[in-house]
Amino acid sequence: MAVPKKKVSRRRGRNRRAGSFKLSLPGIVECPQCHQAKLAHRVCKHCGYYDGKQVMQVAEDAE
Repeated sequence: MAVPKKKVSRRRGRNRRAGSFKLSLPGIVECPQCHQAKLAHRVCKHCGYYDGKQVMQVAEDAE
């Protein structure tokens, strides 16, 4: 196995590890039923559909 020749400073080691530590954007897709933006693999908050089936009742908003 490879062995480091010299000690890696705290700054260099932590800086290397910090390169992959960041937030990722949520997967936002269009609902095929009502065409509103929704999170992927979740029930649509606007129409209550998931995978082409209605899985929950959503109260109609008075507009």
